[in-house]
Amino acid sequence: MKAFLIRTIGLIVLWGLFFSYERYLPSAYSIMICAVIMTLYFFLRVSPTPVYLYIAMTVFLLVLGVFEAINPYVFLILMFTAVLATNQLKRNHFTILVVVTVICLLGFLLLVDMKFSDYVFFLVFYLLALQVNELWTKREEQQHLYEELLGEYRKLKRIALVTEEEARYQERTKIARDIHDSVGHKLTALLMQIEILSIQQGPEHFKELKELAKESLEETRFAVRTLKDKEHEGIATIVQLIKKLEAESHIMVQFTTKQGILSEQLTNEQSVVLYRVIQEGLTNAMRHAHSREVQVVLGKTADGNMEFIVTNRLHVKRPFQEGFGLSNMRKRVEELGGTLAIYQTDEQFVIKGMLPIAKM
Repeated sequence: MKAFLIRTIGLIVLWGLFFSYERYLPSAYSIMICAVIMTLYFFLRVSPTPVYLYIAMTVFLLVLGVFEAINPYVFLILMFTAVLATNQLKRNHFTILVVVTVICLLGFLLLVDMKFSDYVFFLVFYLLALQVNELWTKREEQQHLYEELLGEYRKLKRIALVTEEEARYQERTKIARDIHDSVGHKLTALLMQIEILSIQQGPEHFKELKELAKESLEETRFAVRTLKDKEHEGIATIVQLIKKLEAESHIMVQFTTKQGILSEQLTNEQSVVLYRVIQEGLTNAMRHAHSREVQVVLGKTADGNMEFIVTNRLHVKRPFQEGFGLSNMRKRVEELGGTLAIYQTDEQFVIKGMLPIAKM
């Protein structure tokens, strides 16, 4: 947006100099051509094939130059238009523009009293512009290739992380099964033996042993359930997620906690949803906004519920639609009684939500 504003101001200044040249009295056709060119200029941002608009602008400027050959700002505007085209048109399209312009300038040389040296000057200028466009195109191709490779690198890292987590989960499941089959069964057998002895010799002699065996069995079952569950521990796993993304994807995450949120106890479902929302927000920022800086804020609302905000800067504001990831996150948050808002300002993309915290 800032670059477009600067280019627009530059074009307006040149047209102002054109109309003020030696107290120049603008004619109807010069005003009309100016209006047409400015209209075509503003359509450049939305046109799928801007080369045709640039060709039309060039032709109109050369027609204006036929009638206003004494006004040098016509040719300055023509050169300024060519400079704009160098960083917007692809190599083959810009070549077409240069060929059309050089041919039109040749006709201009024949129709108007134009020096051959001026024609050579324009020819050299457009040849240089062609080289600049080639360098710019190569730079964009390299940038595009870099982003593709970076995307593949991130994808492989995510696959490796998922594979590592799955392997760790399978190992935890195996350990849980071993504990259940060995320690759990032996504690159950021990409890049964104590129960038999208490029936035979009286419960008062074995009450403490029975309570100790029951507690040991419950703790073993709890350990088995814990090992079988996925490792989602709320805020702790979010910190681990941020550390991994910063190390693997070269982004900078500013993580802020407010209002004593670290002391709040989350259910397993809330921990999972919070983890997934933060993960989706960071992934969305890297994938679509090409952002290197993301802010994550955890705090409390006025009524004591958890509030989370994920924001990243926007270099170019474009209309967006919620994809499957964001829509799924909204559904999961709402299922827990929370809310999720996704919107963008002129400078930021924001994911803001709330999860209710049970009051003790």
